[in-house]
Parts: sequence; structure tokens; C-alpha cells
Amino acid sequence: MIALLRRDLMLAFRAGGGFGLGLAFFLIVTVLVPFSVGPHPDLLGTIAPGVLWLGALLACLLSLDRLLALDYEDGTLDLLATAPLPLEAALSVKALSHWVTTGLPLVLAAPVLGVMLNLAPSGYLWLVASLGLGTPALSVIGTFGAALTVGIKRGGLLMSLLVLPLYVPTLIFGAEAARRGAMGLDATTPLTLLAGITFGTIALMPFASAAVLRMTLR
Repeated sequence: MIALLRRDLMLAFRAGGGFGLGLAFFLIVTVLVPFSVGPHPDLLGTIAPGVLWLGALLACLLSLDRLLALDYEDGTLDLLATAPLPLEAALSVKALSHWVTTGLPLVLAAPVLGVMLNLAPSGYLWLVASLGLGTPALSVIGTFGAALTVGIKRGGLLMSLLVLPLYVPTLIFGAEAARRGAMGLDATTPLTLLAGITFGTIALMPFASAAVLRMTLR
């Protein structure tokens, strides 16, 4: 598993996707928002948690079409399906590599970009906590979407349509936790629900992804 994780990380950094692409998209979204709504500090501070969470979600979605497609084209998925390592574990490793190269940089960059959106000082800790808890679920759910559409030519749009509805609960509770934290309110409840979604997704979704991928590879 460690060798597979190391391989996926090396491919992600060498290909220039994942890390650079998602982070650049996140930055662009954050920079464009003040131009679209105007330089109003109070308004920007109000919408900052939702904008940052939406930008992080879309940035994660942007790199999902490469998650399994390249391995499908060069036959690596066929080897993984017949390897001693369970396919569920292999897909979990791929989700982890996607989070390390896409989700983790977004979590680290969010406080810096929050300054640009005039996020309240009390909201930074809750923003990082919500993104740290929520972005792993985005990667695991995205792996399921990639498994559903692997082998379909130009399946990126279809995958987005399939995955986005599954992202909605994570977006709602993640943005709500960050919003409550920025307002100085108790954000424990949405953060707890977000953690439940993430842990449930990590526990169950790899089995669904593996079952779908086995049917595709037959």
C-alpha cells in the first residue's frame, strides 16, 4: 500500500495536476469573488465561509477525472484488480493520494485566502477544522464517481453530475461550521455531523467503488 501511495504521489506531482491545478483554481475563485460582489468588507466577511468551501469543493472536483482514467488506459487497474492487495484498499490509497495532493493544500491555503475575503478572526480555526474534516470525504466520494465513469470517453462531465449531489451534505455542514465559527457561535454540532459523514464515507464508500470497478473491468 505504501508503494502504491508513493507511486500515485509521484505521478501527481510529475504530471502537474492535483496539487498545482486545484490550488490555482482555488486561488482564482477567491480572487474573482471580490470583483463580482464589490469591495464591501462586511459582505465579503459574511460570504467568506461559503465561498471558501465552495471553491475547495470545485477544486477537488477538478482533478477527479484523472484519478483512475490514466491507470485504466495503461492497464494498471487490471493489475490492481488481480493483485493480492484488496481492490478496496487500493482505491482507498488512491483517495488518500488525491487528498494529499489536492485536499491538504487547500486546507493549508484557506486561511491565507480567508484574509482576502475579510474572514472574521474567530473563523479561521473553524474553517481549517471543517475543511480538514470534510475534504477527505470529497476525495473518497470522488473516487466512487471516478470508478463509475472510468472507461467512458469524456466522462468528466458525467462524473461531475453524479458526484455533485453526493457532495451537498458535506458542503452544507462544512460551510455551516465555518460560518458559525466566524460569527462567534458554537459550531460543534455541524462539525460533529461533518465528521460523521466523513468517517461513514471512508468506512463504506471504498466497498461501493470496488464493486463498481469490478463490474467495469469484467
